[in-house]
Amino acid sequence: MSNPFLHKFRVRYSELDPQGVVFNARYLEYADIIVTEYWRDRRIRMFGDGALEFHVAHADVAFRKPIRADEWIEGRAWTTRFGNSSMTTRIELHGAVADSAADDRDDLRAEIELVNVHVDLASGRPLPIPASVREALSK
Repeated sequence: MSNPFLHKFRVRYSELDPQGVVFNARYLEYADIIVTEYWRDRRIRMFGDGALEFHVAHADVAFRKPIRADEWIEGRAWTTRFGNSSMTTRIELHGAVADSAADDRDDLRAEIELVNVHVDLASGRPLPIPASVREALSK
């Protein structure tokens, strides 16, 4: 595995459930944000002319520890598998402090696996993943 892509964010009040923890559906929203930033970092075009279309075919979330209001979260993402038209991305959500040098413990909160399929938007049929995407996500 190459080094994962990292993206930090802070939990907002609107993401909490009545118990004061992040609502379970938000974990997939977080995964989407992290994958978007991961692909943007790798220059995979997601919008406008020449954009590639990927649909989520499978999502799996393993909740490990709650995420609470105003916490810093570090998302980590990397591609673990390529098929002909599909690919699997692993996303981990870790508790993080604003100054990561202050604390070196690992605080895993959730593990998410997404399987995306490259599709033709008009027909909805799978398409082979372009070599440029494979190369960009294999770094």
